Formats: sequence, structure tokens, C-alpha cells
Amino acid sequence: MSDHQLHEALEMLRESGVRITPQRHAVLEFLIKSMTHPTADDIYKALEGKFPNMSVATVYNNLRVFREIGLVRELTYGDSSSRFDCNTSEHYHIICSSCGKIVDFHYPSLEEVESLAEQVTGFDVSHHRMEVYGTCDGCKKVKQH
Repeated sequence: MSDHQLHEALEMLRESGVRITPQRHAVLEFLIKSMTHPTADDIYKALEGKFPNMSVATVYNNLRVFREIGLVRELTYGDSSSRFDCNTSEHYHIICSSCGKIVDFHYPSLEEVESLAEQVTGFDVSHHRMEVYGTCDGCKKVKQH
């Protein structure tokens, strides 16, 4: 699946007139294969051995391009670093309160909540975000010992 997703993402970049540099390709491939919702720093650390001349700024610039084209979603949680998600379909996240791990959580979209919020407040609702918090299996096991 990830090879197909990478091919489609590269095609989307080409159609948008974005040049595919080796670093850009590597950042995109890492994001697609990663299920951890990495930060820009995570991506940089994972790729710095392969691209010793690549800077953190290069990673941020590529992520900005990907976000503008709609290839990635930027997740911001409080004051911690932004995380990036290649899954741009509608879904929610469950976040470990201990280690910060983020896992995709698929649930039918809560469109009725948006509709009700509009009716009650008179706002024109553009979108919503729901986050679920708890303790992941790894942290639960550590606490038990």
C-alpha cells in the first residue's frame, strides 16, 4: 500500500509543479511509511545519516510544501512540536498522556456535532477536531512493574 501511496503523492507533487529532489522524496517516503505521526525533528534525525547536508530547515520547508498541496496534515497539540500525518482522510487521534504516542482512531465523522454547533451558536462551522487521551499499552506495562 505505501508504495502505491508514494507513487500517487509524487504524481501529485509533479502535477503541482514541485521539483522532486532526493531529500523531498526521502521525507515523503519516511512520512508515508511512518505510523508514528513524526515531528520534523524525528524526520531529520531519521534521514540525516543518508543526507548529511540536509538541514532541519529543509525538512520544515518540505513539510510546508506537502501541507500546502494537501499531502500531509499538521497536528498541533498544546505547546509540543507539530506532528505530521500522511493520512489526510477524516479520522481522529488517541494520544498517550505519558509518552505522547499518537494512534489513528477511525470513527464515523461527527458531522451532526458541527450541525448542532451551528444551530446553537449561529457560527458557520468550518471543521472540528476531536482528541482522545489515555495511556498506551507500553506505558501501562511500565507502570505495572
